[in-house]
Amino acid sequence: MKNLIVQLEAPAKAMGIGVNELVAIAERGKTVTHEAGACLFHESTPREWLGIVVEGEVEILHGLHGRTTHLATLTDGAIVSEGILLDDCAHSSSAYARGGSVQVLQISRSVLDEVKSNKPEIYYRIVARVAQRINDRLRAASAQLADRAAGATEITSYRTEHDSLGERELPNNAYYGVQTVRALENFSISAVPLRNFAHFVKALAYVKKAAAQANSELKVLDGTIADAIEKACDEILDGKLHDHFVVDMMQGGAGTSTNMNANEVIANRGLELMGHAKGEYKYLHPNDHVNCSQSTNDAYPTAIKLAVIFSLKDTMAAMRELRTALQAKEKEFANVLKMGRTENQDAVPMTLGQEFGAYAVMVETAMTALERSIEELHELNMGATAIGTGLNSPPGYADRVTQHLARETGLPLKKAANLVEATQDSGAFAQMAATLKRAAVQVSKICNDLRWLSSGPRCGLNEINLPPMQPGSSIMPGKVNPVIPELVSQICYQIIGYDVTISMASEASELELNMAEPIIAYDLLHGLMIFKNACVTLTARCINGITANEKRCRDYVQNSIGIVTALNPVIGYEKSASIAKEALATGGSVYDLVLKKGWLTREKLDELLSPANMTDPRQLPEE
Repeated sequence: MKNLIVQLEAPAKAMGIGVNELVAIAERGKTVTHEAGACLFHESTPREWLGIVVEGEVEILHGLHGRTTHLATLTDGAIVSEGILLDDCAHSSSAYARGGSVQVLQISRSVLDEVKSNKPEIYYRIVARVAQRINDRLRAASAQLADRAAGATEITSYRTEHDSLGERELPNNAYYGVQTVRALENFSISAVPLRNFAHFVKALAYVKKAAAQANSELKVLDGTIADAIEKACDEILDGKLHDHFVVDMMQGGAGTSTNMNANEVIANRGLELMGHAKGEYKYLHPNDHVNCSQSTNDAYPTAIKLAVIFSLKDTMAAMRELRTALQAKEKEFANVLKMGRTENQDAVPMTLGQEFGAYAVMVETAMTALERSIEELHELNMGATAIGTGLNSPPGYADRVTQHLARETGLPLKKAANLVEATQDSGAFAQMAATLKRAAVQVSKICNDLRWLSSGPRCGLNEINLPPMQPGSSIMPGKVNPVIPELVSQICYQIIGYDVTISMASEASELELNMAEPIIAYDLLHGLMIFKNACVTLTARCINGITANEKRCRDYVQNSIGIVTALNPVIGYEKSASIAKEALATGGSVYDLVLKKGWLTREKLDELLSPANMTDPRQLPEE
């Protein structure tokens, strides 16, 4: 802890407390290693710990709905999740380990509450110091907002652009062009613009950058122009210019409007980098240069595949957290004996841990299926151009552009074996949708069970307690509903519906092209996003806080006729059947009746009904 003492000396001095006292608090925390890309906490989830970055960099991001904003990067010694000292509100941002693994010293809420109770003078000095740091961040944020406002371009001038249908005026601060304007006029449908899906915007940038690299190497694109395109794409990959990706996700034209939105933004930013004004397309043209050797029919589905792969990584990370939480409950409830049920009728005993362990495996199998489905998405039709014949692309382009895409994205991408087939066949999207539906079905089944098991509290099963989230009725005082499982099930219903839509859209492919790829893109990307958020919410606001009503569970076992099945090998079928009949007739418990008849001692009966003996194959006792 010598390094920790060094790190805390200055803060301790500033707070007016001894460094050893601060270190003593820190030593009660634990150092947790988060692998590269791992999420330390999600926006909207409860705060659980105060952290100090020991080693590495933590990125703070805002945005759960497909579009994120980078707020800050925290390095060694920085405090993270400090809001836990000020209020009980949820996280207002997310934190990720970026660029490598990160070590964070995490001090739990329970430790902080103890310090607050036992040493309030130290606790509130720490709070004051944290408030200072928050004020510093607010000052920096205010300056950043002021700079941004000062640098904003006022809409005081316009430029005129033309296409084959005529001319349109555009504000000079817009990086998109005339074809995007037409799309905005034609497709005002969902109020969900392309910019809402950052992974899709970045996927388009990857496609255009790889195309520029391949075209430059094959001498069909001037090196200066290619360099400007690449730099513009790098800015988009860095999170810039996303506000100019404005076309509606729902559109006609098989994605042409999305492709042209990207072409125009990249062209106009490239023109600026070359020292020209927006719209001076004789120097860098959206079609001739940015779209060189491409068609919407290869660039657009390739971008969809990349965006789905990127989005699925986020979704899988959330599913892993859900699986881990269920596995933790499996261990916590390993010795809680309860009654298993089939067709909503008493079956045979099991442990609550086994029930949650089964849920964890469900999530695991869903993840495995999704991983298998992603393999087909690695096959691209880049170089197919219009229908798969490669018209207007130079020899070797298809192989080269795919190689560049693989290098830029770090993904195992490969050229499809048959570009004509790959341009018209949406089977890989249908497979991904079906597999995502499978995951939704499995998670919704878990939520169904959580609602059943927590039903009551007086007149239901009441075997588990879900953490109370909000009052449940405007008329019935004291009622608390299982709102999180209810929410997640509804999200799963939406994803099941998306699978139907994607199946129909995939079937809609006619001859050499599928015109319905835009709705496929929207439903897949939105489905992955809401399922990710559902898993995060289910984990943080439900699973982690579940407790068991052990006595209720055991009472059900002892009063159930079903335990006769477990006694059958010991007392015999005839006695078991008579006990079951008598219990049903009198309302007595099998447990009490066996003791009353003296067929087994309490010790032997308790041994037979122990979780270990009731829930696993065992050697039958000798007569």
